Amino acid sequence: MNDLTTGSLTRHLLQTTSYMLVTMLFQTLYVLVDLYWVGRLGTEAVAAVGISGNLLFIVLAATQMLGVGTTTLVAHAVGRRDAGRANLIFNQAQILSAVVGALFLLLALVARRPYAEALSADAVTRDLTDEYLVWFIPSQALTFLFVAMGAALRGTGNFRPGMIVQTATVIINIVLAPVLIFGWGSGRPMGVAGAAIATFAAILVGVIWMAFYFRPANAYLKFHRHEWRPRLDLWSALLKIGLPAGAEFAMMAVYLVLVYSVSRPFGAAAQAGFGIGLRIVQACFLPVVALGFAVSPVAGQNFGARQAGRVRETFRTAAILAGSGMLLLATLVWFIADQMVQVFSSDPAVIAVGEEYLHVIAWNFVASGIIFVTSSMFQAMGNTIPSLITSAFRIVLIAVPIVLLANTSGFTLLWIWYISVAAIFIQLGLNLLLLRREFRVRLAFDTWEQGPTAAGAAPAAHG
Repeated sequence: MNDLTTGSLTRHLLQTTSYMLVTMLFQTLYVLVDLYWVGRLGTEAVAAVGISGNLLFIVLAATQMLGVGTTTLVAHAVGRRDAGRANLIFNQAQILSAVVGALFLLLALVARRPYAEALSADAVTRDLTDEYLVWFIPSQALTFLFVAMGAALRGTGNFRPGMIVQTATVIINIVLAPVLIFGWGSGRPMGVAGAAIATFAAILVGVIWMAFYFRPANAYLKFHRHEWRPRLDLWSALLKIGLPAGAEFAMMAVYLVLVYSVSRPFGAAAQAGFGIGLRIVQACFLPVVALGFAVSPVAGQNFGARQAGRVRETFRTAAILAGSGMLLLATLVWFIADQMVQVFSSDPAVIAVGEEYLHVIAWNFVASGIIFVTSSMFQAMGNTIPSLITSAFRIVLIAVPIVLLANTSGFTLLWIWYISVAAIFIQLGLNLLLLRREFRVRLAFDTWEQGPTAAGAAPAAHG
């Protein structure tokens, strides 16, 4: 357990961010390397992996739902020096994650063929998407257990195990992917299915490895079978915090489904260009996402310890770090967008779409970075409703014009990117206003008491 309620907040943020950044850098390296090898199979293969990757946002939504609640409640318990409650929350989170993961596996396998048919631009892309999903879906079902364990450790301020295990699994994936895709050594190339099988094998190793961190006698968090009986009150407490955060990622999945649906008439090249551009943006967002993961336990422990000044200072420090870092990345992307896309495809049509997308989306990097920080602050204080409201409003601002304009004469994908950027700036303004209100209400510790049955969360906001 790492106490984040004392010492330099900047040091805590940078240290915890560094652990998460290493983890996420390797994770994104895997995604980009995977995309690189799949790119050697053709434009349809790239489009198929991009369409399949939309499911990642559904998985992220569900795992975020579980992970945010787990990190927040564990961090609050640690801040109050209540190890017993931290362990109870940890064990209940594992059971809930197993249940949700099993439901995802069942539903996604049943829906995979209709999903591929609905979003693919042609029959080849549809078949490749279906082939990839057969193994990709089980790999993502395993992710639920991995995320729940890592989230609990983050709540205690311990980021190192997640960094080590996830880095190792990514290396396994990077090594296995080309071997299985092209049949190196075996002479039996598996194509896009090979990439998905490599992912499944790597995540399976990661889940087993991560479980061993909770077995030592001196571990702060441990598996206790007597705490595995479902506690619906704790599941409710976890989901009360996590559901709004998960819904934000679900709305991103809706946005991506909308983009892929609207882009179908433009062909597989357009879908591939957008898919590549999206992966590049995800890679650029790694530092600020890592910072967001650091903000939640740092602010969460201080919230549990009732240190209002340190909670506010956590936001100010993180916002400065996020804004300055994303400004540098936006400048870089704007100048070398075409070169970035060319790494993954030599098709001129794909490069044109990817470059155009990156040139426009780079303008929202700074705003998006600060939004990540504000969302993490809402999580840390146990109320994720505000960020859900602003995310929903942003999706509406994007979706309504796109649906209305999609069938008009002269419609191009460029319109979508401009609408997206405008919506991000509106969301930023709303987030800052709502965060100011949350500070005023939830950091007034003298006006309410945080009892042992409060599940680590403050009362509902009012006023």
